[in-house]
Amino acid sequence: MNWVQALTKAIEYIESHLTDDISIEEISRRSYASSSHFQILFHVVMGLPVGEYIRNRRLSLAARDLQQGGKIMDVAMRYQYDTQESFSKAFTRFHGIPPSKARRGKVKLFNPLSLQIIVKGGFDMAGRFVDDFVQVDWGLVDWDDADRKPAQKGLQKLFKKNDGLTDEETYQALIGWAGMARRKNPGVFDALSEWILDDSAWTEDKLAENEQILMQGVLARFKEQNEKLRACLTELEPSGVVNEAVFKALNRFDDELAGKPGDERLCEAVAGMFADFSVMRQRGVREMIAGGNKKGFHGINKADTFGYIETLKGCDAQLQWCLFMPETVKKHGHKINRDSFEYIEIGNVRFIGLEFAKHPEIHLSRPAESLPELLPLLSEYGTELSALCHLEHHNGGAVNVNQCNMMGYFCKAGTPVPEGYSYYDVPTTHAAYAVYSSPDFDGDYFGAAYEYTRDQILGDGVCIPYPQAYWTAEVYTEGFFAGSGAHRFGYLFSVEL
Repeated sequence: MNWVQALTKAIEYIESHLTDDISIEEISRRSYASSSHFQILFHVVMGLPVGEYIRNRRLSLAARDLQQGGKIMDVAMRYQYDTQESFSKAFTRFHGIPPSKARRGKVKLFNPLSLQIIVKGGFDMAGRFVDDFVQVDWGLVDWDDADRKPAQKGLQKLFKKNDGLTDEETYQALIGWAGMARRKNPGVFDALSEWILDDSAWTEDKLAENEQILMQGVLARFKEQNEKLRACLTELEPSGVVNEAVFKALNRFDDELAGKPGDERLCEAVAGMFADFSVMRQRGVREMIAGGNKKGFHGINKADTFGYIETLKGCDAQLQWCLFMPETVKKHGHKINRDSFEYIEIGNVRFIGLEFAKHPEIHLSRPAESLPELLPLLSEYGTELSALCHLEHHNGGAVNVNQCNMMGYFCKAGTPVPEGYSYYDVPTTHAAYAVYSSPDFDGDYFGAAYEYTRDQILGDGVCIPYPQAYWTAEVYTEGFFAGSGAHRFGYLFSVEL
């Protein structure tokens, strides 16, 4: 019996026994599968656990019976609830109204599921959001190995007994998944934001369906993935293959999925959505949940346009970075030599200098000699970061949006700004600082330093405060350098510790 037949037979049995005491073991036996294998197969293919499917069907039919005049106690007993109180709680959670108001109130209808190549029935799930995310596939659906990459073949074997995989091979399989998810998931999160902001998708008649899509189809699935991933990583941890930063990333992700956003701006809207999904009828709440729906160069990614979905997108990315970035960082060593790397406290500082946009010659001339008014300030207002620097920031916006490049010096907070100069009050008190050197620089050495530094931070699970406090700086420890040959310089990258 193949898995389609097995699941079809299971659903038929469930539907004919919804008023009976159904056991998972009996359903599995009739599907010719072990209980554990059947439960996870059902969840992977159908999109929800078998227990939840049974509960949804019973509560859907219970509402119908109540609307036809059934007594609450009788209906509760019919659908296998031990007490009227437990039935009332379950009914209210599912339908949003108590059983006593079912006759006149609006209830949810959850239809039987069926398999016809694609999954049908239940709520009309928006598969582009629920199914397009690349999540860890624990290998319980048969795959054609000939069409799969090595990393995916490894994932197929995760958690299977006697599979012969070493801890290193299992971890490499997870790294492969993380790379695939990083390429696909950001676009799905963006599509999810656009859907939330689409007023036509949030009419009253679609609210129950949308709740199932967002709360169960998206949030609950990520919760389940994280739980299994944490168990797998904990099992692998003693072997020393796991980047410890991944647990910090999981903790942050789980907090957000539990409705505890780290961004105070979002707390009220997120708490409201978790407590009573009907608040999503309000455009203002959905704007806080979705954030801005235009990203990157063509959008305005100010910090105050970032919503809850954008935060989840960042958590998902951080988890993936913590898995695959350590391997990526090793490859950077072939492009450029890194002498040191550390996280430093810079305190409250102000960067003063000339902007490239207003003084294009500054990047081509001898910069230090082009900043005569600044040099006298450094004796009184200078900091430990005393070298000439090229600082880039984005005024709190996304990369390539509101970009500003400056040549100048780090000074103490509040330093008076000479006439004709610009300043940037650095919004972070900490930074990552790396020193790079080579006997023969050739090519985009500052670009290589940017990637090396950034990827190390991401692999460490340290927060880059993007976009609200995002900045970087080239530090000319041996003077301005614009050619090729032997050189040594530093690189600063904003972080939050």
